[in-house]
Amino acid sequence: MPTSADVARLAGVSRATVSYVLNNAEAVRISEPTRRKVREAAEELGYVPHAAARSLRAGHTRIVLLPTSHVPVGPLYSAFLNELQWALRRLDYTVVQYGSLGLNGDEAARAWAELRPVAVISLGEIALSPHNVATLKRAGARAVITLGPAGVPGAHALVMDQAEVGTRAAAHLVASGRRRIGVVVPREPGLELFSAPRLAGARSVPDAEIVALPLAYTEDSAAELAGRWRSLALDAVFAYNDEYAMLLMRALQDAGLRIPEDVAVMGADDLLIGRLLRPRLSTVRLEMPTGDHLASLVDRAVREPSEGTEQHDLMAAVVVHREST
Repeated sequence: MPTSADVARLAGVSRATVSYVLNNAEAVRISEPTRRKVREAAEELGYVPHAAARSLRAGHTRIVLLPTSHVPVGPLYSAFLNELQWALRRLDYTVVQYGSLGLNGDEAARAWAELRPVAVISLGEIALSPHNVATLKRAGARAVITLGPAGVPGAHALVMDQAEVGTRAAAHLVASGRRRIGVVVPREPGLELFSAPRLAGARSVPDAEIVALPLAYTEDSAAELAGRWRSLALDAVFAYNDEYAMLLMRALQDAGLRIPEDVAVMGADDLLIGRLLRPRLSTVRLEMPTGDHLASLVDRAVREPSEGTEQHDLMAAVVVHREST
């Protein structure tokens, strides 16, 4: 196995220079030709710096731990999380996705702590306690950040107000003259983290009569619901998001119902494919920060750790009125 001493000999520089170059040290000025020689020597020998040794020298790792999602988060959130990972990588962090399916808060915190991450971004699917946050910080995490509808004491909170999505959707439908509104509640496990607050938000709208509609993301489930739609006497539906809206819209049309004349249909997320439907899908667009913005918040929390925590509102909901309502 090649060592940094081998790279130094081949490049004709000191081991310290190899370390500075390969660890992207900014405090030491090294000419570009020297940097190029070191990188070419490392490439020729197949040398890769040892992450554990680098962590010992620095006193911490550069790992940002991101637990993998337990539920299908959809194209919008997938794109957001991909952008976040790219932005963290540009800041020289190593993003580690950790499969935490089936773990409770205590088990997850201990498992994550074993990797000694410098930061943890929890998506909110595992309920962390203040004790769990303390466990991670004792293991070297300079920042614990939760993403979800509420914060956890000791952790920075990135709050996504899902209730506002349901409120905006139902208010738009009421303003368009609809009163009896069905709200799709996905049967898929784990999505209640998003669907429950969206349903509650819809129920908070004055003059709206809200009926919860459990629906699985299958054609059979959508066809079954569409088949009994007339007996429900509903004149509109907020279908949780654009994907469920498109699934149900097709089933309603197959059942002979006209959109929006018989049923107004509303989605959320403002996916491109919703604009390609006929009728085009009304939706709630979620305005979220860029991955660069969130990565900078993580970086600042790592570089300037403190006992105080911050809360950032990550999302605004805006109605997009199209033909389906």
